Amino acid sequence: MTTLFRLDASISIEGSHSRGLADVVEAEWTAAGSGDTVIRRDLGRAPLSATTWATAAFAGYTAPEARTAEQQQALAVAAELADELIAADAFLFAVPLYNFNVSSHFKAWVDTVLTDPRFAPGGEQVLAGRPTVLVTSRGGAYGEGTPRAGWDHATPWIQRILSDVWGLDVVTVEKEFTLVGVNPALDQFAELAAKMHAAAEADARAQGQALGARVSA
Repeated sequence: MTTLFRLDASISIEGSHSRGLADVVEAEWTAAGSGDTVIRRDLGRAPLSATTWATAAFAGYTAPEARTAEQQQALAVAAELADELIAADAFLFAVPLYNFNVSSHFKAWVDTVLTDPRFAPGGEQVLAGRPTVLVTSRGGAYGEGTPRAGWDHATPWIQRILSDVWGLDVVTVEKEFTLVGVNPALDQFAELAAKMHAAAEADARAQGQALGARVSA
């Protein structure tokens, strides 16, 4: 049996596009018989304290005997997050685009993980090569040739952390124009959005199947 680590960062619960795509990936992973263990970290429902990262970071430069109770707690949180990652065989990250950048919830989580000595940048990549699906959703469209091309400052950063810093083998499933049907200014793109959404769903199914096949091999 294998273990999947799933992280959700959407502040929306019902109707969340990133959660919906991640559900598809997880369902396909489960259907492949890869395992029945899922470690869940929901930053939308339970975000980390805004002070945890800074406290843990400075605790790392403080002699153990001189650490405050707050510093010890922050380091314990970082260790718990690191343990969750190390315990998994495969990964599923569902992180939507907010205000053209990565959500503060996800950024705080990454920063806190990096304070654990096992994840120190430049050190051994303890997760190297493990299969990963990154799911992201965007309200508008950001492809080449669009007015907002280059405005997505989140996805490349997330891919850099997961792939280059942590060494994960990452594929990305993207869903755009999620505000079509919500923002009247985008009504003219309804047909295009429907095609893009169907393609994203199909990609999520395919990547979930591939994820299941890889960890079952």
